[in-house]
Parts: sequence; structure tokens; C-alpha cells
Amino acid sequence: MRAFLLATAFLLSSFHLSAQTSPTEVLDMSIPQEYRIGGITVMGAEFTDVQAIKLFSSLQVGASITIPGDQVGEAITSLWIQDLFADISIEAAELRDRDVYLVIRVKELPRLTRYSIAGVNRSEQETIKGKIDLMTGRIVNENVIATATKRINDHYRDKGFLDVEVDIVQEFDSTFANGTIVRVNIDKGVKVKVDLITLNGVSAFDAEKLKRNMKTTKEKKWWRFYKPSKYLADGFDSDQAQIIAMYNSEGYRNARILSDSLYRTEEGLIGLVLDIEEGNKFRFGEITFTGNTKYRSTQLDSILGIRRGDVYNLAHLETRVFMDPKGMDLSSLYQDDGYLTFRAMPIEQRVENDTIDIEIRMMEGQQFRIGKILVEGNTKTNDHVIYREIRTRPGDLFSRTDIIRTQRELSQLNYFNPEAFGINPIQHPEDGTVDIEYQVEEKPSDQIELSGGWGGGRVVGTLGLSFTNFSAKNMFKSRAWRPIPTGDGQRLSIRAQSNGLYFQSYNFSFTEPWLGGKKPNSLGVSVWKSVQSNGQPKYVNDEPNELRNSLQVIGAQIGLGQRWKKPDDWFVMQASISYQNFNLNNYGSFFSFSNGRSNNLSAEFKLGRNSISDPIFPTWGSNVEVSVKATLPYSVFHEEGYYEGISLEEQYKWVEYHKWKFKAEWYTPLSRSGGENPRTLVLRMAAGVGLIGQYDRAAPLSPFERFYLGGVFLSGYTLDGREILNLRGYDDLSLTAPNPQTGAPVAAKYTAELRYPLSTN
Repeated sequence: MRAFLLATAFLLSSFHLSAQTSPTEVLDMSIPQEYRIGGITVMGAEFTDVQAIKLFSSLQVGASITIPGDQVGEAITSLWIQDLFADISIEAAELRDRDVYLVIRVKELPRLTRYSIAGVNRSEQETIKGKIDLMTGRIVNENVIATATKRINDHYRDKGFLDVEVDIVQEFDSTFANGTIVRVNIDKGVKVKVDLITLNGVSAFDAEKLKRNMKTTKEKKWWRFYKPSKYLADGFDSDQAQIIAMYNSEGYRNARILSDSLYRTEEGLIGLVLDIEEGNKFRFGEITFTGNTKYRSTQLDSILGIRRGDVYNLAHLETRVFMDPKGMDLSSLYQDDGYLTFRAMPIEQRVENDTIDIEIRMMEGQQFRIGKILVEGNTKTNDHVIYREIRTRPGDLFSRTDIIRTQRELSQLNYFNPEAFGINPIQHPEDGTVDIEYQVEEKPSDQIELSGGWGGGRVVGTLGLSFTNFSAKNMFKSRAWRPIPTGDGQRLSIRAQSNGLYFQSYNFSFTEPWLGGKKPNSLGVSVWKSVQSNGQPKYVNDEPNELRNSLQVIGAQIGLGQRWKKPDDWFVMQASISYQNFNLNNYGSFFSFSNGRSNNLSAEFKLGRNSISDPIFPTWGSNVEVSVKATLPYSVFHEEGYYEGISLEEQYKWVEYHKWKFKAEWYTPLSRSGGENPRTLVLRMAAGVGLIGQYDRAAPLSPFERFYLGGVFLSGYTLDGREILNLRGYDDLSLTAPNPQTGAPVAAKYTAELRYPLSTN
């Protein structure tokens, strides 16, 4: 504004002086007169385009101008707001007849040639550079300096450095005309920690309970090593909201924070004080419904589940009306029956003493049926693979539960990014239909594994290819190999492990999840071969090596799976037949016999119910499975005493057993997610029990299929059908009783763990 006034005053004086220099042409500044702009000259612009300056001024040759008038002041203002100049003036250089010739004089602001950051380490310097966004050649004005200072201050205060000081200095750069060097000096000080949080006016709760509910702001305690006690302004604000939410959940609907303050302690820490007004505790009174024609009020009241006298909790009321995670809410009741546009509005009808009467106003809308089903975003997966997992069908009534279940099923495929999943209902009220558009985003799901690991006291190398969205029918189409045929949802896996002569394993498996393409009946086929030895070569001088100890296993399995509809469609049944041939050569360390061949022909039946929310990082749901695996009861066909007169090799030629297993896991979210942070703290509880039994006590117990507990043994060492039960914190197999080498016929494992995703990508 000061520059504008000075420039305007100078303009008036320049007009006056110009009039004095010409005896025939005089500007009369006492009366506004209209002139025509005869020409415009720009002076002082070395790095700014002259035509751009004229354009910004809005003054044009040939246009009319009133002197004195507002046009000159408006032109100076237009140039000033460009933040390009330190000084601006407009003068009348000459007057001919009714033509006035103007001169725009500018003094350009300096441009940045280079800048430096001092006072912090190199890593922090790079972070600061990304925040202040200074670029060579940029105009340096007061706004640029102020913005950079604020961003640096905000960055360090967010990290708990409340005493940060930032000093930005400009220096003339003699090597460049109109250049300036910017030096950023930072003194971040030390992190300021919270010493004490004082809550005044609290009587309804224990103050410590309220403090525990504050997620970000914590008092400094010697034992709280897992949570910093730094002060963050934004975090403190959200913690205040958490306190009020806690009051509201216990009926204190009028609770509020009167004031908050901060002070310094003698130790250089800070103290925080909150003055709280709790108000009265309220309870629900009478709850009535209006606008409901589909369901009686008694039915709605039963689903709502809130009774007169219950503690008033608006958040709980909204959950029961709009979106209960278990699906038991009023909106779900209607929207699962086609009422897509159903709306409900809880209104506080009357407040008397400590009782609040609620009226739920309902707008049922019309009943919609599904029209078209559309899928967008699948660039790799074929449409039929997606459509067969979709629970909504054309002609069915609209159902919110079916859409949520579809989202879960598509997520379980592990082909799509769960964070990018979208649903777009396209309504057609004129015919009562709604088109459902599912929006997906493909993500990489195939794996190429090349790794090394430590197991069994040796280094193990692994090479594997796993294709989770394979297309077998396109294998013989050359155009489909880009780089492999994909899109039909089949799973193909090829894997090899080895550490030389000691251990080798080769596996191949193929799964068709929808055999025939009409029902979710799966077919799986796998074959494998593995060899474990003491490292001695098989032959020496073309003769069998008597020093070699080895175990060779060749096996194959074929299985069928079926998704049930009752009791619900979370149940899956699987049945399989497998065959294994064991060839032992001087290999007595792990089994009851050392030489010979053994055959394991068995059938297995599994029944499971899997309702976990996500295959990668589940946050809710459960997975329960019971299975039984059994061979034929060969001992039934033998005479009594049969096993006493034959060798061990003969006893184990055809092993017999029945193996029972039960395992279950439950996932419970312990924190809420939302906004920009979808991550959730989850409690996982799991239990597993297994045992191997005999048909005849006289028959030897199978040396195969046993349980091994302890350590983090590599799964690739399941040579003899053994069940590896990893348990961190213990040596490999150390908890296997009675003999870690031969395995155990009975095992049980119980697990409780807290899980938190560091990254959801």
C-alpha cells in the first residue's frame, strides 16, 4: 500500500511536470479529462518479459484513460500482486494533442541462484528441501521467505521441537545479475516432552482412565518406552475430542472442554491443563418411529436394541441405525430388502430432566431390483472370473449385505487392491432398477522366488514360480504369452529347493477353483519329489556308495473342494487322495527302520469355515478347520501275532494310521481405523490340536505324518508328511516330545499375538 501511494503521488507530479515543459500542451490536473494512450514504454525490466508487464497492467495502446482517475492505480495494483517487483511507478512522459505516452518503471525482485541449509544433518536437510520447495531461478519475495519459515517451523513442531528457531538470510550473488543467495539457519532445540497432564472438573471418571484414552499426548514415564511423550498440537486437539467422545459414550452429552493451557516446568518440560465441564448424565427415554410402513415399530425396536433407561450414547444409536459391523442395524434391514434410498434421521424429540426421547424419522423410498452388473478396471483378470464371485444378480432385490460380501470375495482372490475397491450404484427410479458398477484395480499377485535361508543347520536355496491368476486354456495361444497366459483364476506353482547333496525338493501343483465353470468346486493336483542325505555321493567309481544315508520321497495328490450353502456359505469341504513312496537307504536317524520302501496311501477329509476379512492382513473374522486323514486298516486283514514274526521293513511296507486335527484362529480389531490411516491394531487368538491313532495296538505306529514343535524350521523340510509347528523363541524341534528326531504323535499349540501393519501396500 505504501508503494502504491508513493507511486500515485509521483504519477501526479510527473504529469504536472510534463505539462510545464510544453507551452502548447498542458495537463490540467484539477479536472479529470479523457485522453487516448498513444504508447507504453517499460523501463527497468531485465528478466521479466516486457509484453507480460503490459498485459498485467491492463493498459493498452489506443485505449481511453482518464487523468486523474482510477486506471493508473488499478494498473499498479495489478502489477504489484504478481510478486515480481520491489517498486513500481507509472509516469506520463509526453502529451501530444489528446495522446498521452506512458512509462512503466519497475525494480525487479532478486531471483534465487542457490541456497543452503545449516544446523541439521544431511538427512534432515533433504527432508526440509522437499518441504520448502525453493527452486533456482524463482523470484524471492517476502511471501516465499515467510512460507518457507512457516513450513520448517511446522515440520519440527510436529516432531515435538516447540522451541525451533528459523532464520532465513538473503545475500547478494555477485556472479549473477539480480541474483540472491538464500541461507536457511535452523536451531531446532530439543524435543519438548509432556511432564504432567492436569484434568480439572473431573468427577465422573478416574482421571487416569481419561488420560489413557488420549492416544497421542502422554505423560513422561520411565516405563513408557514404547510411546513418546512429545507434545503435538494436532494430536492434543484430537485427544481432547477423544475425551469428549468418552464422556458422550457414558451419557454426558453436554460435556465440553472450557479451556486448555500450556505452561513450562522448572525442568524445561511442559504441563498441560484441561478445564472440563461434565454436565449431567442422560439416559434414553421413549423411542418412537415415524414413516415406517414396511415393518412394525415393534420389529424395528427389537432390531434397534436400545431400551428406555439405557445410558444415552448417540454414537451407539447411530451405529444401530446406520452401520453395525455385524449387519444388525435398521439401514441393513431395509437395504437388504431392496430399499436402496432408505434414510433414517434420529431426532431428539424432548429433553426432560435427565431423559431424552428420540424420534426416528424414516423415509423408506421405493424398492429397487438389480439391473445390470458392470465391472471396471480389470485389465488382466477375465470378466467371468470376477462375475462368478459377485453375489448380486440381475433381477434380485438390492442387498447391501450381498455387496459387502462381494467385496470380501473379490478381496480374497488377491488379484485386486482392496484399498481401491469401489461401488457405484446407478439408479433408474423410472423402472425401479439399479445398475451396480464394481470398480477394481489390478495388483501384482504372481511371485518369482529366488531366496536363500537357514534351516536344519544349513543354507537352503529356493527357486520358485507361483502364478495365482493362470489360464491353462490359453497355453497354446502364442498371443497369450505376455509373458504368461493369465486371467482365468487358476493357480500354478513350480518350486525347487536345494543345498546340494544334503537336500533337494521339487514340487508342482495346479488348482482349478471353479471346475466346470458353473459352481465353486475346486480341483487340485500336485506331485513332488524330495531327497535328503548325509551329503555322500550316490555312486563311487560306478559302485553304490555304502557310506551314503538317504531318504527319497515321491508323492502325488488329487483333491476336490466344494463350497457349501448351508449352514452358511462360509463353509468349505475338501476331500483328497494322496500317495507317497518312501525309499530309505541306511537312514535310521528319524525312523524305526533304516532300509526298505514304505508306502502311504491315504484319504483326507476337511471341513472348514473361513470368514476372515482379508487374506493378507485380516482385521476381523475367524478361520476354523477340522480334518481327518486315514489309511486303509491293513491290520484288520492280518491274523493275530502277524507283526511279531516279520521284519521292520515288512511291518512298514504299508503304513496305517488315522490322523485328526483341529485348528482355529480369531481376529479382533482393538483400534479403529479410518481417514488417511487405514491401519488397525489386531488381536489374533489361535489354537491347534492334532493326534495320530492306530487301528490295532499290535501294529506299529506310523513313523510318518508326525508333529514337530519349536523354532522356525523351514516348511520345505516336510519330507515325510511331518507337521512343522513353528514357535518363535525356541530352538528348532526342541519342544517335540518324546524324541525331537522321530516326532510326536500328539501336539497342541495356543497362540495370542498383537498384529499391526507397518505397510498396507
